[in-house]
Amino acid sequence: MANISIIGVGKLGLCLALNLEKKGHNIIGVDIFESYIQSLNNKTFTTSEPNVNEYLAESKILFITDLKQALQNDVLFVVVRTPSTSEWKYDHTDIEDITNKLISFGKQPTRKDLIINCTTFPGYCDTLQEKLKEYNYYISYNPEFIAQGTIIKDQVMCDNVLIGEADEYAGELITSIYKSMVESNPIYNRMSRTEAELTKLAVNCFLTTKISYANMVGDIANRLKCNADRILKAIGTDSRIGSKYLKPGFGFGGPCFSRDNRALAKCGEEVGIDAVVSRATDEMNEKHLQYQVEDFVKNNPDKTKVVEIDFITYKKESTIIEESQQLKFAQKLKQLGYNIQLLDKRQEVLDQIKNIL
Repeated sequence: MANISIIGVGKLGLCLALNLEKKGHNIIGVDIFESYIQSLNNKTFTTSEPNVNEYLAESKILFITDLKQALQNDVLFVVVRTPSTSEWKYDHTDIEDITNKLISFGKQPTRKDLIINCTTFPGYCDTLQEKLKEYNYYISYNPEFIAQGTIIKDQVMCDNVLIGEADEYAGELITSIYKSMVESNPIYNRMSRTEAELTKLAVNCFLTTKISYANMVGDIANRLKCNADRILKAIGTDSRIGSKYLKPGFGFGGPCFSRDNRALAKCGEEVGIDAVVSRATDEMNEKHLQYQVEDFVKNNPDKTKVVEIDFITYKKESTIIEESQQLKFAQKLKQLGYNIQLLDKRQEVLDQIKNIL
């Protein structure tokens, strides 16, 4: 079993730390927020993410704010925020802050494998390797394919482990860590850092495209008074297509799909490729919302009736409203004069929308 430091123990990093500890690894968790670290150590932190509260209650992980102390381990996962920029790229500030601190500690006496677990723009991890190579750090890129509300499960029951390896040693190291943690039989896709960065964006772009396609077909079916579910189920029986993500409903949203889809378009633009599929997927997602509103207004002309909205997060299991098509739908109906009643009474959700809806 390995000694591993997880730098950034927010929603994703905490789940990774807990899953790795469950499989026998010795884990140190690092974050910059002292009150948050205290809540993890004294077990007062709670979350709606399944299994986390139970795992944390049993955990013996040392949670600290001292990054230098984390260097007692030679394997370090970086799981911090990389929000989108206005140019559809990623803000790598949190990673830069960490690596600048690492540089300030000087050259390390032993090899340190720094594994970037958050989404980065293609080519970034190569520049990071150049920046840190003199300090005995080896940069690999290892993003995860998880969904909010099922993070613990998704990490141990994955289909694909994506490894943009610094070298063969790093690739074998990351593979061995995942083989000790996962309970499924995933494919281990080992490649260069930039190839892995592009793969991460491309996977999510394909999924968003499939969602937009399903909703496009569903919109056409609705206007023809056909059963959209029946049609899409039949389409999904074709083995070349498959049924996953092929259901009509609200458009895609959340913290990953939208931004990764747009980032792929931006990456294409920077190398002279017009990624029309990415742009069309984003456009169809917005048009679908427009069609949903139009159909609702047509079928519900009486604005005196209360419109009950089950949830306004980007998906029911989550408390995240970022890029939520459900929230946008509710907002548009309210703007049109409908009386909206939200059935979701989760305080974390209500706090986010008190000045929005």
